[in-house]
Amino acid sequence: MSLRTIRTALTGAVVLAAAATGALVTPAAADGATVAAHRPAHRATQQAIEAAVRAGVPGVVVQARDGEGAWRGSAGVANLRTGRERLPQDRYRVGSITKTFISTVLLQLEAEGALRLDDTVERWLPGVVRGNGHDGSRITVRQLLNHTSGIYSYTEDPGFQADVFGDGFFRHRYDTWTPRQLAALAMAHRPTFEPGAGWRYSNTNYILAGMVVEKATGRPYGSEIERRILRPLGLRATSLPGTDARMPRPGGRAYSKLSEDPNAKIHDVTELNPSLAGPAGEMISDSADLQRFYRALMKGELLPRKQLREMTTTVQADPGHPDYGYGLGLMRIRTSCGTEIWGHGGGIHGSQSQAFSTRDAGHSVALNFNGDWAGDTMAVVDAEFCG
Repeated sequence: MSLRTIRTALTGAVVLAAAATGALVTPAAADGATVAAHRPAHRATQQAIEAAVRAGVPGVVVQARDGEGAWRGSAGVANLRTGRERLPQDRYRVGSITKTFISTVLLQLEAEGALRLDDTVERWLPGVVRGNGHDGSRITVRQLLNHTSGIYSYTEDPGFQADVFGDGFFRHRYDTWTPRQLAALAMAHRPTFEPGAGWRYSNTNYILAGMVVEKATGRPYGSEIERRILRPLGLRATSLPGTDARMPRPGGRAYSKLSEDPNAKIHDVTELNPSLAGPAGEMISDSADLQRFYRALMKGELLPRKQLREMTTTVQADPGHPDYGYGLGLMRIRTSCGTEIWGHGGGIHGSQSQAFSTRDAGHSVALNFNGDWAGDTMAVVDAEFCG
């Protein structure tokens, strides 16, 4: 994933971009799984993560589950200074994987009759989506969730990019951004297209979606995710840090070059105020929790059948690649061997992550690179399902 991808997608590490180019509980014990450290079925996955490290990624951690139990793999290091290896239970920033959690909460609210997917954004957030051609009365909640709103992505704003992704990162890494501030950045620009007339990944959509959750419930979106998803599923390694720049333990460091120059210096960017991503990508998790979440989602443990059908109804996300579709905070991809998988990717400073499951939840994978300038996360995903 290039810095350009990180800049435009922020937490997005849009799965398409990668694919088209492109407290403490032992994870296995938490799910009652058996762990086979070097099972031949996962040899291709191990080879893929070793290739990523040879390409320049400091370290990789991956966990997969199939009918035989859980398998864990790692390569490289978690800390360039100490040489500490990556651990299966390492936590990391998951970026846009947060979007699936936000969408799940909104679909639960729809199932409860608290809102409708076809409600307008203006109904829930009066006056927020307005200006320079944006009109919240013509955009629905559904269009926020499947990125067909046409709303400009605040992460493409040049001023935001200068403060957050370049040299400005060191002056602004601890700044707090409110959702309204981020939405206002987007409103300063023209829409990308008319509502419903196309598809384009926009982090602003999920900033607004998080605001809708708060308006509909009267509680912070992070509290709703914790109450509705994290606690019921026992996802103890998953958190929404809000404005806390620190990373929980165990965890390694996150590294970025903050530049398109391949020879640029590598910086430790582990600490940052994740309000720059908010509901579009602030979450921290680990590989076991992410798989538990997507398996539960696919098995219908989190949503009634009607809402899960809505979530998995996709729009064409890339005309040149019909095997890639986007539902409501959920990507559908067909791998090189024809396996259909569902999940999301996420990127944020120094962190690239993927989490996917088959539709029957029989096979899943989650992984993280602790560097954002090299490697191909989707090659690891493809190796796991097609190895």
